[in-house]
Amino acid sequence: MSDIICVTNRHLCDGDFIERINKIAKCSPAGIILREKDMTEGQYENLAGDVMEICRKSGVICILHSFKDVAARLSARALHMPMELLKKMPEKEKTRFDIIGASCHSVEEARKAQRLGCTYITAGHIFSTGCKRNLEPRGIEFLKEVCVAVSVPVYAIGGIGPDNIGEIKQAGAEGACIMSGMMTCREPGKYFQSIETRRGKDYGDSEI
Repeated sequence: MSDIICVTNRHLCDGDFIERINKIAKCSPAGIILREKDMTEGQYENLAGDVMEICRKSGVICILHSFKDVAARLSARALHMPMELLKKMPEKEKTRFDIIGASCHSVEEARKAQRLGCTYITAGHIFSTGCKRNLEPRGIEFLKEVCVAVSVPVYAIGGIGPDNIGEIKQAGAEGACIMSGMMTCREPGKYFQSIETRRGKDYGDSEI
């Protein structure tokens, strides 16, 4: 089973966005986070319906991002929230979802997210990435600290690709979130396989 979550960014996408989602879903990642926060609620709902259907056909978890009311209307089972939005989310609304994640940038945020009911968290950014050009990466030691601090699965995010994926599991993380690589690569299937192959070598998996 894959431990890679794809995070979307249609502005980085090379080619048709929906076609790319189709190709990524066929790779059977652990999930696809539809992170298109600059859309209006109506625009996001229309897109989310299409992406959820693609994920359903491929048996992949579609995790909606930020738009909790859209997620509720579409009967989504998974939701990812920035910490500031998660803190404001009523407990009753959380019960609508089987999976809730949050983006964490400190050990304290990770602990807080767990207390607020998250079933997983993302921690980052770990390595240098073009998406965070003006911010220093928090590094592997930060990831280790987060993994020790919480009992829910931790997914590293930020600058992760085939060359450094092995360091993530060794730090104690459940897996990794990948955005830029998945959005910009020429062939998502080949890119995904290169990550899985490297993961197998570095983690000592007997089967890829």
